[in-house]
Amino acid sequence: MGYTEVSFPQDAVFLVTGGAGFIGSHLCEALLRKGHTVRCLDDLSTGKRENVDLFKGDPRYTFIEGDVKDFSVCLAACEGVDYVMHEAAWGSVPRSLEMPQFYCANNITGTLNMLEAARVKGVKKFVYASSSSVYGDEPALPKTEGKEGNLLSPYALTKRCDEEWAKQYTRHYGLDTYGLRYFNVFGPRQDPNGAYAAVIPKFLRLLLAGERPTINGDGRQSRDFTYVENVVEANLKACAAPHEAAGEAYNVAYGGREYLIDIYYGLTKALGVDIEPLFGPDRAGDIKHSNANIEKARRLLGYDPDWSFDRGIAAAIDWYREHLA
Repeated sequence: MGYTEVSFPQDAVFLVTGGAGFIGSHLCEALLRKGHTVRCLDDLSTGKRENVDLFKGDPRYTFIEGDVKDFSVCLAACEGVDYVMHEAAWGSVPRSLEMPQFYCANNITGTLNMLEAARVKGVKKFVYASSSSVYGDEPALPKTEGKEGNLLSPYALTKRCDEEWAKQYTRHYGLDTYGLRYFNVFGPRQDPNGAYAAVIPKFLRLLLAGERPTINGDGRQSRDFTYVENVVEANLKACAAPHEAAGEAYNVAYGGREYLIDIYYGLTKALGVDIEPLFGPDRAGDIKHSNANIEKARRLLGYDPDWSFDRGIAAAIDWYREHLA
């Protein structure tokens, strides 16, 4: 089950861009656990030094501090690499509304730099992070590839552009690319701090400190919250996928649907606290409901997620209890 059955040549070299980040560090960890050589490229703008230090001393792990907006850095990082897992992007819909030019440079040009560097250096597979935000205002549930609506934020636009560039590289340059549309990933090492922190770690941080979290909107918005181990599985299975599955984008989620207000009260119960939330305005650019159809990834990538929301949230609570206490 999961990704334990996925195998690669033992001398395979993997490059994880954004490898000092939340998802990227989990990818590095899984690859090292499987005995592979891992190269991490990160400029530490949102990634954490402590996520690099996790693997300090492992001779199979190399950290490159560099920026994907610099093409020469991308070329050097791809030298001798078999598989690229491209996670180096800035997230956050609200922040993208404040910084559209930066998001274009970092998320679109940075991805194009990596695609071109991978092509030049003969990389076998290029797997990259897309987002459920590409579905925009399409109201139908579950979200199904090929049924996208109008984009609601610069962040969503960057991810749609990345998908289109990747298709061109598969179509014209023979680089096998696989886009993974992540749905609200959560788990250990996700940053709980700052104005743009994801909702689950932010709730946990505040509740553990005895403070009242703010819920944007009425709390009745729903999301397909996806534990990070499922995302690791999808990345490894995409790297092992056949050429026939390349040039496509795939939903990566558990396929469930959780309401924010229910999650909030579930967390208070699990933590044994009695704290009522505050309610604020809806966030600009946010969608109301999100739920993924994962049949395409199941069929073409062999994706079969092990981690339900309940199992994942229990593991996340345990981790944040230990690390935020």
